[in-house]
Amino acid sequence: MTPDRYDAIVVGVGDAGAAAVAHLADRGVDVLGLERFDIPHGYGSSPKPGAIRLAAGEGDVPLYERAVDLWEELGVERGERLRYRGGALDVGLESELEELAASLDSHDVAHERLSGATLTERYPAYRLPDDESGDGEEYAAIYQPDGGLLRPDRGIVAHVKRAHDASATIRARERVTDWDRVGDDVRVRTNRDEYRADELVVTAGPWTGGIVEDLEDVLRPERRVRTWLQPDSPAAFAPERFPPFAFRTDEGRYYGGPVLGVPGFSFGRRHHRGETADPTHLEREPMPQDERVLRRFADRYFPGGTGPTMGLRTSLATATPDDRFLVGTLPDDDRVTVAAGLSGGEAPLASVVGEIVADLVTEGETDHGIEPFALDRFPAPNA
Repeated sequence: MTPDRYDAIVVGVGDAGAAAVAHLADRGVDVLGLERFDIPHGYGSSPKPGAIRLAAGEGDVPLYERAVDLWEELGVERGERLRYRGGALDVGLESELEELAASLDSHDVAHERLSGATLTERYPAYRLPDDESGDGEEYAAIYQPDGGLLRPDRGIVAHVKRAHDASATIRARERVTDWDRVGDDVRVRTNRDEYRADELVVTAGPWTGGIVEDLEDVLRPERRVRTWLQPDSPAAFAPERFPPFAFRTDEGRYYGGPVLGVPGFSFGRRHHRGETADPTHLEREPMPQDERVLRRFADRYFPGGTGPTMGLRTSLATATPDDRFLVGTLPDDDRVTVAAGLSGGEAPLASVVGEIVADLVTEGETDHGIEPFALDRFPAPNA
């Protein structure tokens, strides 16, 4: 029996994969998307329920601005509210915010620098220690008025619907077991069938390293836990009074947002407890120590938000050595494109990463500046 053949196969139809399938299908590419779980599912890094912070970061402003435009276009097209405006905060010691401020200044991104006193006056949920470093430096914040929240689960669904409208084939509950080269074709085997294509795209999140052997030592699947805590004063944690935040502390980096949709203000810790995870055998039931790690942060910086636990959710993130995502073609095979590591603050870039993937597959290049995210930026093991 002759295997089904496509122009391109996308392995992993999560945030970036759904966007890639949609952009490829829009360009007339006969594309197959393969997803091992449901679409959408709760096994990756995107919170469900909940939303993720949408704000520009160091070094990714042009990509961020394009991502916002694409989310807006997709939301209007599908009649779906994907983005919630209302601002976003970066909080940390003054020196830790300098690189972000310089990046925003250089690209004329609207922002406001706030002292710690101004931050707590404007957003009373915060309690900031004085002179945290012991050398006279204090906490401060950068507020981006055009920032906000993004609903990633709705974004996946909207991209998949667009892809279906453009005649893409998407198969959920179908797990890729291996792939190889057969002449000029890529052959992909799954637990159900076998397929061939001119191009292969791997956007499989924490499972990417198990599919692309060259990246197995670069991509580290990581267990994270997010919590929802009941505030003493819910009004102080409502969206209009509590913008989503990224918070840099001596204890680590945290991220979170307001009460939205479900009870409790939610937050998590980047790298959580530093656990490398096996994606196929992840301990998904949160443990008491997971909650303790998170509650210590809330106790110190958000004392009005430390009421009863409303929820704990385990997720899988994909970490790289420099905490930046990867996108590009394999150095030794330009017909294999990979996008991975869009966890934490870079997750909202999925929309533009989908466009970049489509550029690389159809044109062999992209006008987007992706050099800082190249696959070959890390030295090979034992090199």
